[in-house]
Amino acid sequence: MRLRRTAVALLLAATAVLAGAPGASAASGARARETTAARFPTGTVTGPDGRTALTDAQGRRLRLRGFNLDKYAEATEADVRSIAARGFTLIRVAVSWNRLEPERGRLDPAELDRLQRLLGWADRHGVLALVDFHQDVYGPAFGGGDRGIPRWATRDDGLPFTPDPDDWFAGYFQPAVQAAFRHLYDDPDLRAWQADFYTRLARELGGHRSLLGYDLFNEPFGPVDGDPTDPAVLAAASAALEQGRLADMYRRLIAAVRHVDRRAWLFVEPTVLVGQGVPTRLPGFDDPRPGAPRLGYAPHFYDTAVENGADWDPSDGFVEHYTAAITAYPATHRLPVLVGEWGPPDPRRPGNTRLVREQVAAMDGFAEGWTMWYWCRGDGGYCALDPAGRPAAGDGPAFGPYPAAVAGTDVHTGPNTVRWSADGTGHDSELVLPPDAFPRGARVAVFPAGARVEVEQPAGGRAGTVRIRLPHARPGTPVAVTLTPE
Repeated sequence: MRLRRTAVALLLAATAVLAGAPGASAASGARARETTAARFPTGTVTGPDGRTALTDAQGRRLRLRGFNLDKYAEATEADVRSIAARGFTLIRVAVSWNRLEPERGRLDPAELDRLQRLLGWADRHGVLALVDFHQDVYGPAFGGGDRGIPRWATRDDGLPFTPDPDDWFAGYFQPAVQAAFRHLYDDPDLRAWQADFYTRLARELGGHRSLLGYDLFNEPFGPVDGDPTDPAVLAAASAALEQGRLADMYRRLIAAVRHVDRRAWLFVEPTVLVGQGVPTRLPGFDDPRPGAPRLGYAPHFYDTAVENGADWDPSDGFVEHYTAAITAYPATHRLPVLVGEWGPPDPRRPGNTRLVREQVAAMDGFAEGWTMWYWCRGDGGYCALDPAGRPAAGDGPAFGPYPAAVAGTDVHTGPNTVRWSADGTGHDSELVLPPDAFPRGARVAVFPAGARVEVEQPAGGRAGTVRIRLPHARPGTPVAVTLTPE
């Protein structure tokens, strides 16, 4: 990739104009590999406010942004290439225990090869990949297609299951599904088989430089004794699950992955009640890897009414209640937050358009990264792209600029602005300029005096990068960057 490079010594404030540059070369692959290595978090740092940031080898605060893909085994290299070209650095890859191990004790070679190819594309195009052990309503025994937990690991005690075509989530409360979850958590052989599957898959995938780590269990659920329509009953069941069966599962799965992989990050999820403003009751977890732990917290950020087809009502307090519910746990246990799923099914509606904007702003305040649901083309149905491949109407804020790596603390972002306090190391800070927000480049204004700016704008509509260095700034020096589309 041939890049146009410009270095400007700035006075009080200065402006650099990004412009297109012709050409591309085989160097793009090497550049992508460098990007992957540079963006891999090697540690964390906790600020005075209790927020724990992901950091790279230089100690820079990292922000990761991207999309979910491959729940339906549909992802192509073109998808990964396009995600990277648009300036995103992370994909959350849904994997299915049922597809990968359709028969007990044998990983399916074709499915494993397909997953290896997908991670290979991530290696090639310079994005990180978070492997999501996905399930919806347990697995295929309950109408989940071929996704989730295999039939051979499903024990429903012969209890009934009656699906509701108008409410898929109601399937979790069916007697057969409740029994299946109880057996998965409690039966020694199922627990051992699940842990063995995680170990074997982690052994297979461990060689990929793009592998950020694992989201250990998607949207965990469990037995509910009583009326699930009673909020108090549901909250009590969620707390009991998180403190007991689910916590035990996470301990087993952390140990299972760590048996073969000491590099990966491991993320735990709370139950979906966090979306209703119910704080998690998960305990803290130990990481048996040598050195500092690599554990994180991966809640989802969904409004139930919007999920059920309503346009968002800003007066319902959803964003505020959610933010209050999820911040205490990671602060207590010093965990970075990565929101694994978020986004309305139809962002074109006025309330949902506002919801996207407010969710992006909220996550900038409490999360070190996010992956939006879902990378696909279509009209509605969660697709982040319209049929022509442009950002879906209303999803624009998700395609805006952001600070990928910052040599500083107290990082705050706003519409086309980034502010932080310099850490005094003199390392570069890197801002991403997605082409959807800056199709003709941008003017970049930086404060304070003495900043050095290098801008890169590849050809072909790829995202640009602004690198800012403050070689003489003392720790705590305020830095402000304003980005204006041309």
